[in-house]
Amino acid sequence: MFIVKNKFVFIAISVILAVAAFYFVFVTGLKSGIDFTGGTLAEVEFVTERPDVTTVESILSALKIEPAIVQTAGDKGYIIRTRQVSDPERVQLLNALNSIGSSSTTPVSVIQKQFDSIGPVIGSEMKNKAIWSVILAILLIVLYVTFAFRRVSFPVPSWKYGAIVIVTLLHDTLIPAGFYAMMGKEMDVLFVTAVLAILGFSVHDTIVVFDRVRENLKLQPRGETFEHTVGKSLAQTFARSINTSLTVVLVLAVLFFVGGASTRDFSLTLIVGIIAGTYSSIFFASPLLILAEKWQGTSSGKKK
Repeated sequence: MFIVKNKFVFIAISVILAVAAFYFVFVTGLKSGIDFTGGTLAEVEFVTERPDVTTVESILSALKIEPAIVQTAGDKGYIIRTRQVSDPERVQLLNALNSIGSSSTTPVSVIQKQFDSIGPVIGSEMKNKAIWSVILAILLIVLYVTFAFRRVSFPVPSWKYGAIVIVTLLHDTLIPAGFYAMMGKEMDVLFVTAVLAILGFSVHDTIVVFDRVRENLKLQPRGETFEHTVGKSLAQTFARSINTSLTVVLVLAVLFFVGGASTRDFSLTLIVGIIAGTYSSIFFASPLLILAEKWQGTSSGKKK
């Protein structure tokens, strides 16, 4: 009952986090990666010693391959994101990078591990598909929740369960997006994949709690308030929700520290999103359910 008694505190925490995330996404700006804008992604690895970032950036500037973003990858590599690069420019770039550490004993100092180019038209199409995939996923989830709770009419109608799910899904999507924007990361296809996974995980956790509320409503003793029923349901599902999320976060943490550079941002986004989703299903969605019951003028929550 601790969560229920302090519901306004937990709702306030969610609102503060959501407002901060909204600021970083829509004011600071969430950058679109080359998957959505078009451009070139190159990953190179140096055989011996990796040069400074400034050295690589100066080479890109001299070749007029800019604007460009240079990030470290592993112990000896770099990931370069820039405009579309032609094949002659690619050869010039590799030759310039190779000249940094090449010698008679090591004539080749850099290895091209990846070089992908995406046109602006394809990038725009991918962006539209990504937006529609998120919208469609949310719509299908809401329809499923409304159908699953269609027999629940007292004290909270089934459509309000679906409405609360929409609010929690927006909360769970906005927070990792805000974190991504705060870190200055570029939104790519892996980010969208992570968001879709977060939506599925979040709604799963929320439905577990709501389903227990539905079952306890059937067994609700006469005189027991709806608020007490929700608190009891939370107590029965709290350990399961935390343990399930913790096991997933531990696996993702291993992927973050051991995996490659291409999956590091993906795993970090999932970690933030799953933590936010677990919090919302326990500390946000259920208090909103109680407020929905109170706002409709049935605060007694007793069976008729």
